[in-house]
Amino acid sequence: AAPARRAALLALGVAVMTVPLVSPLDAAAERYLLSAHMLEHVLIADAGPALLVLAVRGPLARALGSVVPGGALLRRPALTIAAWVAVIGVWHVPALYDAVLGRPWLHDGEHLSFVAVGLLAWTQMIDPAASGRMGLPGRIAFTVAVFFAGQVLSDALVFSFRAYYPAYADQPARLAGISPLADQRLAGIVMAVEQLLTLGTCFAVLLRRIRRSGEMRRDRKSTRLNSSHITI
Repeated sequence: AAPARRAALLALGVAVMTVPLVSPLDAAAERYLLSAHMLEHVLIADAGPALLVLAVRGPLARALGSVVPGGALLRRPALTIAAWVAVIGVWHVPALYDAVLGRPWLHDGEHLSFVAVGLLAWTQMIDPAASGRMGLPGRIAFTVAVFFAGQVLSDALVFSFRAYYPAYADQPARLAGISPLADQRLAGIVMAVEQLLTLGTCFAVLLRRIRRSGEMRRDRKSTRLNSSHITI
C-alpha cells in the first residue's frame, strides 16, 4: 500500500548498498585504495541505510520496530550514538582494518555491523514510525552529534602526516599513481563530503520543519486572539 516513491527509495537503497560490493569498486577497495574502501563503507553504512529508513515509514516501520530483539533498548539515543561511534571507530583501527582484508568472514561481519548502526542512527534522525521520542530539537542535536563524531575520523585521515594502513601503503603498484598518503587523505575527504551531503540534508530538513511548526503555532495563536476579540 506504500506509494511508488517509497518503493523507488527502497530499490535505490538496496542498490546503493549492493552495487559497491559487486562492482569494480570492490576490487579497488580491497586491493589498491583506502579511499575506494572508504567510499564503499559510507555507502553501506550511511547513504544506503538512510534511503531504506526513508522508504519504510508509518505502520510498517512500527511493526518492524516491535519485532527487532532489543529494539527498544538500542533505540535509546545515547546508546545509538555510542554503538555508532564504537563500530565506526573500532573497525578503522589500522591493525583490525588490515586484518579484515584477508578474512572474508570478518569482512562480512564488519559490513553487517556498519549496516546495523547505520539503520539505528537514521531511525533516530528520521523517526519513520513517527514516535516523537526525541522531538525535532532532539533529532537535530542527534544529527549534529553523529556528524561531529564522524568528522573526528575524517579529520584524522585528512590531516595525517604518515600512512596508517600497511595493507595499502605497502602496495607495490599504485592505482592511478596515487601515493599512500594522498590516498589516505582522500579517504578522509570522501567520508567528510558524504556525511556533509547526507547529514547536512537531514539537518536542513529538520530545521525547516522546526521553522514551519513555529509558524503554525504563531498562526494558531493569532487565530485564537482574533476569535477572542470577535467574541468580546
